[in-house]
Amino acid sequence: MPDKNQERLATDLGAVVGVLMRRLRAASPQGELSPTQRAVIARIDADGPATIAALARAELVRPQSMRMTVGALEDMGVFARSPHPTDGRQVVFSLTEEGRRLLKVARQAKQNWLAVTIAERLTPEEQRTLATATALIRRLTQE
Repeated sequence: MPDKNQERLATDLGAVVGVLMRRLRAASPQGELSPTQRAVIARIDADGPATIAALARAELVRPQSMRMTVGALEDMGVFARSPHPTDGRQVVFSLTEEGRRLLKVARQAKQNWLAVTIAERLTPEEQRTLATATALIRRLTQE
């Protein structure tokens, strides 16, 4: 069982990571995209083309909800549909060039905001501490 200090650290870390994620989202020019849409775009980019069912499972939402999300992204020109390679009843969605461009712009804006903020607000020693903490957080999140 965790002790009180570990519980407090877990609470503080979760809260700070949440604030960081909100700040990164705010730095992104994707204001018209919902967090779910952003997550689905990133998933397709990382994992490749996918069906509605596969995306719904991966994002822990109902297929009906994912259908609406993907439909909106398709309407925006971010996703393109194509037939499933082995199952003619299914459709596979992939990123379009516009989708890749949108993702690249958003990621660059987030990275720029964070790099500038680190450079302006942290001393070189604090930056080294942050690098160590980043490695520890990576260990915490590895499966």
